[in-house]
Amino acid sequence: MRFSRIYLNRLQNQPPVDDTVVVIDVLRSFTTAAVALSRGAKAIYPVEGVAAAAALAETMPDSLLVGAVVGGDPAPGFDFGNSPAALMAADLTGRNIVMSTAAGVRGLQRFGGVRRLFAGSLVCARATAEAIRAAGADDVCFVITGDWIDRDGDEDIACADYLEALLRGEAADPGPISRRVRQSDFGRRFGTAAWPNLPAADLDLAAQADLFDFALPVRRERDHLVIR
Repeated sequence: MRFSRIYLNRLQNQPPVDDTVVVIDVLRSFTTAAVALSRGAKAIYPVEGVAAAAALAETMPDSLLVGAVVGGDPAPGFDFGNSPAALMAADLTGRNIVMSTAAGVRGLQRFGGVRRLFAGSLVCARATAEAIRAAGADDVCFVITGDWIDRDGDEDIACADYLEALLRGEAADPGPISRRVRQSDFGRRFGTAAWPNLPAADLDLAAQADLFDFALPVRRERDHLVIR
């Protein structure tokens, strides 16, 4: 199995990929997605753009809008922000979730045509590695979405390091990985007065390795990407 990495915001310098891609967004898109499925959501529809997400939700009875804009503030008019802790207290049984976020969802849309696509986060990392291995992937590309001009993205790089170690069959200690999530540039913003829409409870969830025993495969159904 061969490995490579792409940084979402540096795509102009990266080669094309077409086998297996894991788009990683630990803080918080795909931690939120994993929590939503654990709370009974039927499916998650990742849609790039707040307006496009709202338009899709209008066509889906009993759906919920979940997401945030750049910086992490809740998307205006949405039912929930991009907060896994908030969804932990919600009963989402049978509901379709339409999700729009500034990084993770954009990454999925960018790589929607590859052979196998996964949404990656630390909470479902081991299950993701097992799904990739079971699928017989030859080439695995990790897409780092958290690397911005003012953020090191180490929460996502740490998750990629953990996934790669698991796929190589190496002993992988999640403790240091969890600490890197907390100590990343973005992680240090959570629970501070300057960032009221980044609660400490979200960071506590996102830094837990292997909290869930399922992966987040992303498939195309008609005109939409769907996570089930």
